[in-house]
Amino acid sequence: MFFHFILLVVSLMGSLRSFHVSGCNENCADKPAFTPTRLVVKHGDPTSAICSVCQHACLVNGTTTDLEKAVGDTLRNGTTILWTVDRLTEWHTSPICYYSNAAYQCCSSLNVTVYQPPDSVSFSFVNHTGPMLEGHQYTLQCTVQDVAPVENLSVTFYRGQTALGQLQSNNTEKKPVTEIFSLNITPSKEDDGVQFWCEAKLELGPDGPQRPPVVTSENITATVHYKPQLKSSSSDLITVTEGNSLQLNCSAVGNPRPSYTWTSPIRSYSNGSVLTIDSVTSADKGQYTCSVSNHVGTATVKFDVDVKESYIGLIVGVIAAVALLVVICVVIGYLLFYKPNRMGQYNLNDDFCSQTNHSAVPSVE
Repeated sequence: MFFHFILLVVSLMGSLRSFHVSGCNENCADKPAFTPTRLVVKHGDPTSAICSVCQHACLVNGTTTDLEKAVGDTLRNGTTILWTVDRLTEWHTSPICYYSNAAYQCCSSLNVTVYQPPDSVSFSFVNHTGPMLEGHQYTLQCTVQDVAPVENLSVTFYRGQTALGQLQSNNTEKKPVTEIFSLNITPSKEDDGVQFWCEAKLELGPDGPQRPPVVTSENITATVHYKPQLKSSSSDLITVTEGNSLQLNCSAVGNPRPSYTWTSPIRSYSNGSVLTIDSVTSADKGQYTCSVSNHVGTATVKFDVDVKESYIGLIVGVIAAVALLVVICVVIGYLLFYKPNRMGQYNLNDDFCSQTNHSAVPSVE
């Protein structure tokens, strides 16, 4: 019987306390004040707050004051109550400081945020492994393990050091949860070899840690396959003189590395990004087509080549003919004019000399 009486008293006390808490006015003029006004506590850390219950209302006879809490201890000093917790492990706690008299009840609750940084953060591509294709859509996924409160969590996706987007959860659960965030991307060839990753940050406001808890994922280096893209295109007519060399370049970039095929209505050529003809002839005139391809696609470029006739041989021939004609003229002139005249002079001299030699020379006695 006595035991039942004790249970009834405890139950009534609990009901009265609930009555005080649920029926109090938080908008009264002389309401209790907590210092600090908000607590941000890491799970498992100690914490404390002071409640100044009232200034003047407590002077009314019959006024009761108290601090209702789920955990911790209280120490009263006049109208001030100190609340302390050695190790806060409750995820849902909000101490209520109040006073009550015959006229009314007044109270204030302390906002307590208990947080836990993520245990780990992982990054992946959803339902995909291996190379990506340019222009196709893929989903990035960032998984944050055991974080609280998740509503204060922001997740940022990165391409290298460039932020792609920031996401937040609408989950209001106060206990640690695992949350998955997703972001769609459409990669281009510029994304080939780029590292993708994500970052999870707890934004706890000015009352939280000065450096918000941040956990980053591992990096994943993307491989993007894309069709060949020509470094330059040719649409102008290419003119080359016979005998000169010709080079046609259709270099391209692509992943996987592309292959080259040259075609011409005249002849076939070896494969490569550059086609070279050491000595052009008139037969090399025409249109050349270069096809660059890999398994993603093909790029094509056409070169129109015109071959000009070379006049060097003709000029050399003319010069040679003129030189030969000059030589012939010199020889003929020599034979017809110079040589006969030269021979005639020699005969006269000989005759003159002969007559001179046979003249009588008077003797000297």
